[in-house]
Amino acid sequence: MEKRSRIQRMTITPAQISGQGERLVYDSLSRNLQRHKLVLKEGEPDTTDTTTNSAYHLSGYVRDYFRKTFGLNSIDNEGMNLISNIHFQENYNNAFWDGDEMTYGDGDLELFRDFAGAPDVVAHEITHGVTQFMSNLEYYGQAGALNEHFSDVFGTVIKQKFLKHDIHTADWLIGDLVIGEEFPGKALRSMKEPGTANEFDSQPSHMDNYYSGPNDNQGVHINSGIPNRAFYLACMEAGIDDCSKIWFRTLSRLKSDSDFRQALPVFLKSTEELVRSGEVTQNAREIVDRSFESVGIVQTL
Repeated sequence: MEKRSRIQRMTITPAQISGQGERLVYDSLSRNLQRHKLVLKEGEPDTTDTTTNSAYHLSGYVRDYFRKTFGLNSIDNEGMNLISNIHFQENYNNAFWDGDEMTYGDGDLELFRDFAGAPDVVAHEITHGVTQFMSNLEYYGQAGALNEHFSDVFGTVIKQKFLKHDIHTADWLIGDLVIGEEFPGKALRSMKEPGTANEFDSQPSHMDNYYSGPNDNQGVHINSGIPNRAFYLACMEAGIDDCSKIWFRTLSRLKSDSDFRQALPVFLKSTEELVRSGEVTQNAREIVDRSFESVGIVQTL
């Protein structure tokens, strides 16, 4: 987290020479090390280790989704290499983006398992990198909740596309593929019904229940449930592809300290532009506005 915060504070400048977003997978060998042993790189055949192969192929799927859908050249739009560290520490129950690379634990095989094998987890972490280079949303308070929200948005979009789910029958869960038999719930979070994913899920789905305490960097994971629910509602009316376009354009235009209400007009303006260009459904603005209003996020007078 310290490394991530330090990098976020730095002024980001374009690379001199654009790359191609090549994939490199490093094995931490159950140690607290990153970029320890290179085990697979771009263009090489699969290994005998399924976690290595998953990290490689899923990061490529995410990279290609952003490239084909939005023309994005890797995480930073300058061809930044996608570095994945696997088998991090022993029984490590997490995955993270730290500012320039992804790191995945294997889980303890009781509560969690193989974080590098879940498309939504891999997409979630890579999207943190995309967010860093597009808007650099602060990882604190409502800006941090938006940061987590965009990672959940593209995590669930890419998961549904990877698994060929239909939005009306999809589970809209985040992290359901990494939970173990001892985990007290069905997933880490629910986009459809925030607060219902597990016994400890305290996500609100409306501003009436907004968490204002100091924990979780002032609620970055907790309060992300509010815009998450808005995204789900918008998708149910406008479709996930139209909403993905709206959310991506909005992400590129937010300020680093944007809060929910400051972000709303950006969502609406982005939607209006996409409507005018014929890229999304004609009533998309009303749908997006109504979806945010349904969770208590409204424009200030």
